[in-house]
Amino acid sequence: MPRREIRITGYGGQGIILTGYIFGKAAAIFDDRYSTMTQSFGPEARGSACASALVVDEEVIAYPYLRQTDVLIALSREGYEKYIDELNQDGGILIYDQDMVEPQELKGTIKMYGVPAARLAEELGKRIVQNIVVVGFATAATQLVAKDAARKAVESSVPEALIDLNLQAFEKGYEYFDN
Repeated sequence: MPRREIRITGYGGQGIILTGYIFGKAAAIFDDRYSTMTQSFGPEARGSACASALVVDEEVIAYPYLRQTDVLIALSREGYEKYIDELNQDGGILIYDQDMVEPQELKGTIKMYGVPAARLAEELGKRIVQNIVVVGFATAATQLVAKDAARKAVESSVPEALIDLNLQAFEKGYEYFDN
């Protein structure tokens, strides 16, 4: 798979940075590829704008910043509005939490996938795993990394006491796309 550029955006406290970290770890450690990640967030710990940018490639990555976003994952309206114009109009993929973001009609051949990530996480009893639901959904929707690689990255990136809950959230998101 050639170079893929991914932007994940939302609010601080939604696990945006962890989501980027998990995809990067899945690619670099469990899927035998290269990845880099950069992040940005406001001065507040929770509730401010937050973004994670990830590059995944089969080749060594000489330039770690996004040039044109191939996949935009938006968990907040503010993040969606800030970054939607960076999304590649020729085959880009938009993944969004359909309870948080109402995308406008987009130009080009952008594929749009909505997932009720927060609601699916609440069904598991913990809204805090919304981001892991999105990891599962985006893994299925983009084939950015192999499912097994993503599962291993989730399992090795969350606290031990929460591994089962996070793996359930991952599966719930993955299965939601498959349905």
